[in-house]
Amino acid sequence: MIVEKSLETRVHLQDGILSGPFVSESIRTLGQLKGFFEDEHARMRMPQDTVVYKVQVHAKEKEGVSGGLFFGTSFLYPGLVGEEYFMTKGHFHARPFCAEYYWCIRGNGVLMLMDTDANWHWERMSPGSLHYIPGNVGHRLINVSDSILSVGACWPSDAGHDYRSIVERGFPVRVKKADGKPVFTGSEA
Repeated sequence: MIVEKSLETRVHLQDGILSGPFVSESIRTLGQLKGFFEDEHARMRMPQDTVVYKVQVHAKEKEGVSGGLFFGTSFLYPGLVGEEYFMTKGHFHARPFCAEYYWCIRGNGVLMLMDTDANWHWERMSPGSLHYIPGNVGHRLINVSDSILSVGACWPSDAGHDYRSIVERGFPVRVKKADGKPVFTGSEA
């Protein structure tokens, strides 16, 4: 006998919002992003409960289980800290050989990519763009628009997240607003 299970997860295709029994959500505020933006004084003067981004994750496997996949959506809000656009913390994977896919659902942004030798490049994100992130590559989302940047993702359930490397070394470039458009500043920008 075949029994239908009602544990259905839904993806709202227009904005990437997830709903269902296996979905969790985390929120990152300006108060939680100390040291990530270049102008720390500007960050501290802003309301610390300002939401910079949230992430919804559909996880039917436990983290660390080999052979599984996680599926999620990041929602990066528009805003500036000083002249620097709102961004995610960025991370490498704890299991460095693990790759990931990102795809832009809504908004416009920048996907900043950096290898372990601090060689970097970026990819423009716009609705429908697909981005492959190989293993051993750190990645960060940056919202360069006036609306929410929604980005879908799929990654191995045993990939893990290495935020420490980003805290210690950072990305070699920053994306700032100048004359109404994004510019890259920093090392070899």
